[in-house]
Amino acid sequence: AFFWLVSLLLSSLIWFIAVKASDPRDEPLQKGLLIFGVMFSVLLQEAFRFLYYKLLRKAIEGLVALSEDGCSPISIQQMAYVAGVGFGLMSGAFSMINLLADALGPGTVGIHGDSQLYFLTSAFMTMVLIFLHTFWGILFFHGCEHRRWWEITAVVVMHLAVSGSTFCNPLYVGSLVPSYLLMAAAAAWAYLLSGGSAQNLRRFLLCK
Repeated sequence: AFFWLVSLLLSSLIWFIAVKASDPRDEPLQKGLLIFGVMFSVLLQEAFRFLYYKLLRKAIEGLVALSEDGCSPISIQQMAYVAGVGFGLMSGAFSMINLLADALGPGTVGIHGDSQLYFLTSAFMTMVLIFLHTFWGILFFHGCEHRRWWEITAVVVMHLAVSGSTFCNPLYVGSLVPSYLLMAAAAAWAYLLSGGSAQNLRRFLLCK
């Protein structure tokens, strides 16, 4: 969570400087800066995810050196899951803060003919991002651990795609549907990489 906050702080600082140094009346430029800010923030988040992985690897090496049996009490898969949950929860928390700030007013959602489902769809988008960060953490760490750089690239591309799809709003179908499809694919992928199988899933559903 701390690493995600640091990445957000740095990306917000860069975007704030860019906005202040530009003409606020130039709408195309401001929109371009917004797109740049979102894409830069995504790349910075993934860079900090990689730095966090490197830090955890050093921590595991230290735990192995101190342990009596030469084994780490925590696996890299467990750390990947926890790291992903931390990224996701902080991302969701900040999304909810922004939503609550908008809910204070002034104005009424949809009064000018826009969609009245802003808060509902934003809640669904926040939920999917929390899950995606969890799955991305597992995929990213697995790629780093086994030097499968295409897995890391896939995580970055998916993150850019989900963030970029939000520019389709207020056409919420254009952002929610692709995001949930990517979440389903990332969930299945992370499940298989974590050692899951169709047989295990069937046993779980049948409570065996």
